[in-house]
Amino acid sequence: MALLLASLIGIAVGLIMGLTGAGGGMLAVPALVYSQGWTMQEAMPVALLAVSLGALIGAIDGLRRRQVRYKAATLMALVGAPMTSLGVWVAKDLSQKTLMAAFAVVLLIVVIRLVRQALRAADDAINPSAIALVNASTGRFDWNIKTATVISVIGSCAGFATGMLGVGGGFIIVPLLRHFTNLSMQSAAATSLMVISLVGSVAVGSALLHGAQIPILFSALFATMSVVGVLAGRRIANFLPSRIVQMIFASLLATVAVSFIWKVLN
Repeated sequence: MALLLASLIGIAVGLIMGLTGAGGGMLAVPALVYSQGWTMQEAMPVALLAVSLGALIGAIDGLRRRQVRYKAATLMALVGAPMTSLGVWVAKDLSQKTLMAAFAVVLLIVVIRLVRQALRAADDAINPSAIALVNASTGRFDWNIKTATVISVIGSCAGFATGMLGVGGGFIIVPLLRHFTNLSMQSAAATSLMVISLVGSVAVGSALLHGAQIPILFSALFATMSVVGVLAGRRIANFLPSRIVQMIFASLLATVAVSFIWKVLN
């Protein structure tokens, strides 16, 4: 039964991650907490292992389609890696209710931003106030101090969230890339997957160094099915309008946030 649940959760997590470039860890952690009876600290490394592997496969697919801004992804990963270790260190001494409450608050903030953006903007519309810009003729960022600063700050925030909450960080990366750059939803999602694969790997290693235990058979199956889900999600994403993807993502996150708040209050 546990392995069947691992397969089903893994496919669902991968599917959402492939569609949105985010959300895998946000769904994986609570799903493991509820289905396996684990603590947040026990669920985090298993979720991150699956999310990181799935993100790697999705990023490779994105690179093949030339949707990944790999220089930006590398910079975010380099800046985010040390912040990931800091997040793991902070999380290990926090209570379950504190972690769940923090998780729920972050989820609700992301939900509000996603819904506002989806209702305000046309499909794949570029934010007119974008700071870091991709050159239309080259398809690459025009690198300067502003661009490097924006990308670094996004990577730093994502890294800390990855370590502290056991999520991939895509829920931060994708909305911020969409807000502060002129990347399309597909490109932001693909770039996010590359960052998640790099930073998530660091977070798993850091968690293991801090004494985390990973059940090998369960984790291997969970990660494998996540990869299957990511590949399916990447295909579907190419045919769905960004607004629909964002609203689906927001609905799922809102459900998880409400369930965590309920658990904290009871």
